Amino acid sequence: MLNDFFVRAIVAGIGVALVTGPLGCFIVWRRLAYFGDTLSHAALLGVALAFLLEIDITLAVFSVSVVIAVALLWLQRRAGLSADALLGLLSHSALALGLVALAFMTWVRIDLMGLLFGDILAVSKTDIAVIYAGGAGVLAVLALIWKPLFAATVNPELAAAEGMGPDRVNFVFMLLLAVVVAIAMKIVGVLLITALLIIPAATARRFATGPEAMAVLAALAGVLAILAGLFSSLKWDTPSGPSIVVAALAFFILSLLQLRRSRNAGGTDGSSQ
Repeated sequence: MLNDFFVRAIVAGIGVALVTGPLGCFIVWRRLAYFGDTLSHAALLGVALAFLLEIDITLAVFSVSVVIAVALLWLQRRAGLSADALLGLLSHSALALGLVALAFMTWVRIDLMGLLFGDILAVSKTDIAVIYAGGAGVLAVLALIWKPLFAATVNPELAAAEGMGPDRVNFVFMLLLAVVVAIAMKIVGVLLITALLIIPAATARRFATGPEAMAVLAALAGVLAILAGLFSSLKWDTPSGPSIVVAALAFFILSLLQLRRSRNAGGTDGSSQ
């Protein structure tokens, strides 16, 4: 018989995985892993501002993530630096500012390890409601912009020529990522959110026959990682957030081995004909 807190953790984790899977596909397609890292690091600054201003943490993290996304777009046009240099600047600056701000707030007791690596076993029913409500909104918006966003991913110039507004859908996509970072922070922590976005999508890419199929498979891979990570955490008494990421990594490695085995089998069959 599973405890209530463990069941809540499973439900919350599945809710996050169903959202991070499809979004993670676009991160993989667009090679935006560093942008996901930037938003997750900025989440810590959002936490610091939430305690300082006494506002909701999820709202503060979302707001800071949006500011970081807008700052990136603005700096790309003004600073004359490459995207990876700007992302590195924003990522480490936001993380450092958050840690310094938290250090100054001596009157606040903060579980820094929980923020960095998550505490999925501590999620409440309210957290679950926020995850599923926010996740449903993110998936609904993603479905609406799927076609122009995919077109902008494949060929931004052609998407602009066809009037699909790639700049607009790119900004909406950044907002969706900000929402996911805000709602997923409690699950795997600010340092591991990007892993949950990238690894299931990378796993699904090796089996998908199309973009929509990859999105579905990525969500399923994320759900499997959540379940495997939580039950292994329960069995071996390991941290839940890192255990989920390790499980996702294990599935990715298995996908590599399976793909290699399939290729070898195909080569053997071909040589025997």
